Amino acid sequence: MKLKLLGAALVAALGGLLFGFDTAVISGTTDWLKTTFQLSGFWLGFTVSSALIGTIIGSLVVGWPADRYGRRGVLFVLALFYFITAVGCALAWDWTSFVFFRFLGGLAVGGASVVSPMYIAELSPANLRGRLVAITQFNIVLGILLAYLSNWVISHHFGAALGEVQYRWMFGVQALPAAIFFLLLFGTPQSPRWLVARRRAAEAQAVLEQCGSDRGGAAAEIAEIQASLDLDHHALTEPFYTRKYLKPILLAVAIAMFNQLSGINALIYYTAHIFKMAGYAQADALLQSVVIGLVNLVFTMAALAVIDHFGRRKLMLVGSLGYIISLGAAAYSFYTGTGGKLLLGSLVIFIAAHAFGQGAVIWVFISEIFPNRVRARGQALGSFTHWVMAAAISWTFPMIAEASGWMTFAFYGVCMVGQLVWVLLVMPETKGITLEKIQQSLGIK
Repeated sequence: MKLKLLGAALVAALGGLLFGFDTAVISGTTDWLKTTFQLSGFWLGFTVSSALIGTIIGSLVVGWPADRYGRRGVLFVLALFYFITAVGCALAWDWTSFVFFRFLGGLAVGGASVVSPMYIAELSPANLRGRLVAITQFNIVLGILLAYLSNWVISHHFGAALGEVQYRWMFGVQALPAAIFFLLLFGTPQSPRWLVARRRAAEAQAVLEQCGSDRGGAAAEIAEIQASLDLDHHALTEPFYTRKYLKPILLAVAIAMFNQLSGINALIYYTAHIFKMAGYAQADALLQSVVIGLVNLVFTMAALAVIDHFGRRKLMLVGSLGYIISLGAAAYSFYTGTGGKLLLGSLVIFIAAHAFGQGAVIWVFISEIFPNRVRARGQALGSFTHWVMAAAISWTFPMIAEASGWMTFAFYGVCMVGQLVWVLLVMPETKGITLEKIQQSLGIK
């Protein structure tokens, strides 16, 4: 693996780290938000999911600028948004300003969920693409763990000295990695497939020579990319929602919906809240959140190591079975009121199943199944679907959980039975196949 390729993938994946941090940091502040802004369960759910509303919009609109100005150019803007939301949430003067800055952060998360994996996929040779795109997911869960750890350190070690201001610090620390992300982007190249689409083949060939190619020769790969784009017969602005793109559209929508119907974002956003529902004290709940984040990171690393060997479908099968077992155990824990170790154990298995299956596969799979000429819009559709479902899950969870915790987890478990059936009967394998060959296998000319 060439160092230029690895470096560019690692930098682009920092968008994922900030994605994870911004997503999870609010989990340690929900009690503070509820008391400071005097929020009911409904408005707490709205406040938490305000970022997700921004994420939905960000994922939906980022495709056009990513095609017009390039993947790298958009990442610069997203880095600025991450920085502004960190400072803004830390200094928010009322509920409205807080919601606005969380919304702005959501725009960055939605954009990063589209552009970071797409950029890495377009830069990577087929035999390395799975693990390199999965670095984005690794960074997402690393960001989640860092958010949990940061929240616990601030609360446990500085809470007495900082008082209520500690919650503002929880949001503000994100400004540092956002600034680093912005500066490192200056050393990354443009996507070679985007350059070819803009008829800048010589620049694209130079990037492939620096980063490596599927054909062993950059010129041959440029020719294959040009053939897949076929710009003489297909415009980059041609209609997307047409019959010829129906297969990848349905695949992207399905995997994105199932991702959130597992209840993963309910756990990420409300980790501490769930443990408090089960009888843990605030400090213990924050520490259990760190345990969940650490397990997430370890099993993501395991998936990253094998995704190009075992393939996407096998990881999804293992993850689906783990979901069903763990969600059943969590539902039983709440139904019987046992909580404690049974709940912790079931949530550990749940997060491990997610990290090894859906978490590692979703962004890789969506970045692979669309043709070069519509990849930005396809990635945006998959991300948009993911975040619409995430908003619905995170907004409704506090209200539903208050009424019946066990039924919530039972519902997620039934949905994961549906995912298992989909993986067995519908999901294709994409490991080790060039992006252009995947296009052909789906019958797209």
